[in-house]
Amino acid sequence: MHIAVIGTGYFGLVTGACFAEFGVDVTCVDIDSEKIARLSSGEMPIYEPGLEQLVTKNMQSGRLQFSTDIKQAVEQALVIFLAVGTPPKSDGSADLTFVEAAARSVAEYMNGYKVIVTKSTVPIGTGEYLRKLIREKLKSRSNFGIVSNPEFLREGAAINDFMRPDRVVIGSRDEEAIAIMRDLYRPLYLIEAPFVLTSLEAAELTKYAANAFLAAKVSFINEIANLCESIGCDVHDVAKAIGMDRRIGSKFLHPGPGFGGSCFPKDTQALASVARQFGRDSLIVDAVIEVNRRQRQAMLPKIEKLVGDLKGKTIAILGLAFKPETNDMREAPSIDIIQGLLKSGATVRAYDPVAMIEAAEILPDINYANDEYAAVTDTDALVFVTEWNQFRALDMGRIRDLMRSPRIADLRNIYDPEDMRELGFEYVGVGR
Repeated sequence: MHIAVIGTGYFGLVTGACFAEFGVDVTCVDIDSEKIARLSSGEMPIYEPGLEQLVTKNMQSGRLQFSTDIKQAVEQALVIFLAVGTPPKSDGSADLTFVEAAARSVAEYMNGYKVIVTKSTVPIGTGEYLRKLIREKLKSRSNFGIVSNPEFLREGAAINDFMRPDRVVIGSRDEEAIAIMRDLYRPLYLIEAPFVLTSLEAAELTKYAANAFLAAKVSFINEIANLCESIGCDVHDVAKAIGMDRRIGSKFLHPGPGFGGSCFPKDTQALASVARQFGRDSLIVDAVIEVNRRQRQAMLPKIEKLVGDLKGKTIAILGLAFKPETNDMREAPSIDIIQGLLKSGATVRAYDPVAMIEAAEILPDINYANDEYAAVTDTDALVFVTEWNQFRALDMGRIRDLMRSPRIADLRNIYDPEDMRELGFEYVGVGR
């Protein structure tokens, strides 16, 4: 089988590489010729553990190629994945400009039966809208099927999530398309991966609902963390105890500076927009968004309380990406925190293992260090923002001696408060 993936962003690239690993012939298409040239030479535009090796292996085998020729890709493919961006509009709704453009290109070059699959996160009703759009734009009589196949990949663990998924959701009313999708995903049947076959609309809603629920867990534990600070107990004790209840589970019960990234902020806003579109309230989702906004705002006062007047102070930031194992800076909490520090008159020196190039485009007015120890030298406070593994076992005695004033704002609760205080640090965490 030959497939095409239109869009070489994070999830389009992972999808293409993983299907190639299954033995499928894959063409990844993008209008960005510079990106395609870089990919064709083996250069990855994103950081994702294991992705470079997977792409290189399957390019060498001839199963994976990159192209700007959408005509050839569509003509060769039986299944065409739309994996382009759906950025938020000013009102929070998803912008379908790129999805519509991709669908028009598919319609223009269709030369026989095709299965057109939305991998992008799209509003409910997009599948049927695309069916109508493609029919109107077809240049010749060709049958096609429409499928919603949302991705549930975590940045930093995307390859494993694709290869060993919790579930594969296939939404369609086209029996032939469903049969072809089953065949495409046959390698996952061998490991007994669960499959959910449903309507287009249910599949589209599932993606939003899943991310909104996970975001709700993050906002919930952050609200509990703030309560713990007022009461005088440790949120980790509470999170551990409630997480042992299998109905709740321990995942995403980790307090911090709020969620970020390419999915949770965008998808919660989009789900609230969908609810308004259908005349329904989204009270829980609205609260999740508001709690997250307030949590970000609460981080700067936490640092100010530790340091005092920030004007003229030098603050070290460890971790810039929105989460570990990625260079993704989209909606990263570090952006709001650093901008707040700069506005208060502080100087910022930062270090992140992989995201500094991306961060420099957003935060050009800070200094970037070569490692953790260079970042903290002669600083008035150290702020942990992203919980990279390499930050978990630093030589904290050395850190203390390098700093002008040994103060830590641990926004990910990486270190034990008592251990840090015994070493001579003034320490604040979140919910502790």
